[in-house]
Amino acid sequence: MIGLGTVINFFAIVVGAVIGTLLGDRLSNRTRNVVTDALGLMTLLVAGLSIIDITKSEFQRELGPGIGVLVVLGSLILGGITGSIWRLEDRFESIGKRLKKSLNKKIKTNDSNFVEGFVSASLLFVVGPLAILGSISDGLGKGIEQLALKSSLDFFASIAFAASLGIGVAFSALAVGIYQGIFTLLGFGLGDILSEAQVIALTVTGGLLLVGVGLRLLKIKQLPVADLLPALIYAPILVKIWTIFS
Repeated sequence: MIGLGTVINFFAIVVGAVIGTLLGDRLSNRTRNVVTDALGLMTLLVAGLSIIDITKSEFQRELGPGIGVLVVLGSLILGGITGSIWRLEDRFESIGKRLKKSLNKKIKTNDSNFVEGFVSASLLFVVGPLAILGSISDGLGKGIEQLALKSSLDFFASIAFAASLGIGVAFSALAVGIYQGIFTLLGFGLGDILSEAQVIALTVTGGLLLVGVGLRLLKIKQLPVADLLPALIYAPILVKIWTIFS
């Protein structure tokens, strides 16, 4: 069944967030802050493991020395321009605030925690390469193994996030469902469309966006990561353009 991987991922996040919220009620503010810092550090680790792919020989061989860095840079700049014009960061926060307002009578947490939980969790769950590659693979009918792996990772991450930031994390499943659903449909309609170099460019760009998420969690800098999300679309496109004209 095409789309099953995203359905599983959706429920994994919701269930994990509910468990984390129940656990969070028993934790002090200091403990919650420590958990959030730990998540920030772990996010930076995952980001580093993704970024290091830019050194892969096959990437250098297909694009040429130094071109990979320019592709990623171009993706971030174009993505940032597009995202800021579309005001994606503001839209994410607006959605979080509307959800909080509509559920205000049922949710016992403050506005900032709910919105930050929704925004940060949504960004974390959608910027990783598995979100796109797994969804495309699901759409191609190649199985849900990648999304099953992502679902298990997101399950435990949502527990930790919700323990610190509350039930807003559960609503990030909505963003994941829409985002991955789009790429599942693209995979279904377009076939196997990404080369190895495009996958690496996507992975590295996603890793840099994860650095932004990590910095937000560590409260070092509130980078507008949502505004940079279109970079994930530009990365494989720029690789394709370069390979055609080089």
